[in-house]
Amino acid sequence: MERRTEKQIERDEQIYQLTTLVAGDFSLQEVLEKLAEAAVRITGVKACSIRLLDEEAGDLKMRSTYGLSEEYRNKGVVSKNDPVIKAAFAGEAVVLDDMRVDGRVKYKEATIREGLVSQLTVAMQFRRKAIGVLRLYSPKPKHFDQDDVGVARAVASQCAAAITNARLYAEAIEGARIAEQMRLAGVVQRRMIPEKAPQIPGLDIAAAYIPCFDVGGDFYDFLQLSESCLALAIADVIGKGIPAAIMMGLFRGAMRAYADTEGNREGTKEIINKLNKMTCGEYKDGEFVTLFFAKIDVKKRTATYCNCGHEPAVLIRGGQITALEKGGLVLGVEPQAEYEIETVKLKDGDCLLFYTDGLIDAADFDGELWGRERMLEAAKKFAEGSAEQVVKNILGYRRRFVGLASQRDDTSIIGVKVDKTAKPEFMK
Repeated sequence: MERRTEKQIERDEQIYQLTTLVAGDFSLQEVLEKLAEAAVRITGVKACSIRLLDEEAGDLKMRSTYGLSEEYRNKGVVSKNDPVIKAAFAGEAVVLDDMRVDGRVKYKEATIREGLVSQLTVAMQFRRKAIGVLRLYSPKPKHFDQDDVGVARAVASQCAAAITNARLYAEAIEGARIAEQMRLAGVVQRRMIPEKAPQIPGLDIAAAYIPCFDVGGDFYDFLQLSESCLALAIADVIGKGIPAAIMMGLFRGAMRAYADTEGNREGTKEIINKLNKMTCGEYKDGEFVTLFFAKIDVKKRTATYCNCGHEPAVLIRGGQITALEKGGLVLGVEPQAEYEIETVKLKDGDCLLFYTDGLIDAADFDGELWGRERMLEAAKKFAEGSAEQVVKNILGYRRRFVGLASQRDDTSIIGVKVDKTAKPEFMK
């Protein structure tokens, strides 16, 4: 009895030492090899193997062995539907007293050549889900007792911990890599947002872009067509992340090319039609763009625009608000869609406000949206000020409403004041 107690104490100490292998500065493969060797040493058997489940293939891949030949390692496929594997995955410690004659053994000839007789199989589990098996082999008939099963389960547990830690670490490394790529993509994307507005005498312009994530689908752009004419666009490519950012870059490039052709500038309707056909051809089903495009001619005192399924821009004059709604479908749905163009007269003191839906869809902690009405109230209150004051105060009022609640969409906003004496301003 005393000797068994000493043996048990020795085994407990050896099992405890297994934890140092997982915590040590070893690669996953090194850990698995050391655990396989330790299992053999502690139990006094001939060999050990560690197999991991491949969910896609539906079989178990040999990951590490100790005391087995290369021929036996590569003897053939072990399916997750193998009766021994299924029993182990169900929580059993499966003992085969004589593998040479047991009907559950698939590769009997290989077993005989290897000189193996008895086998013990236990599952490796993580969060009660089997991820593989550990097997102990004996070259002579052996009745694996509860101590042997305990050691096998302890080794299997350490294997599962090591494998899980390695996978989580690999995922963390990959996550950090992707996060850095997203950050760099965001830097590149923000270069597409103009750092300053064109210097157009008679117009005071301010704009702001607030990304929700590193990259997204919002953008606005300015293109000076002449000394007194400015093309302005604000758009939202439906989607999030890198795909939306890539589509945004494609769309922005096409829009600039169509709006800034050599010789005579194309009309607004021609530009919209070309953009719609390009979007229908390049984007897949479910991918589309909302766009508000306008040409502001200071000399003629006009704004010619087309609203393609976007949030309507507003003209604020003398405390009255006019929604600029003429246009048509979002871009990318119907190649032959018809778009309506409207031209409105401008006066000194007029305030034009362009924005994406992220501005009004911002929500507080209770999920209540800030909404268009609150935005228009703020806009009317500060419409007499400079364009920068209009933009800053609208965003300030929204910030007071939503507090620190996180948002799900990018925000873009442009304010344009019509004033013969105006000096352009810009805010990022």
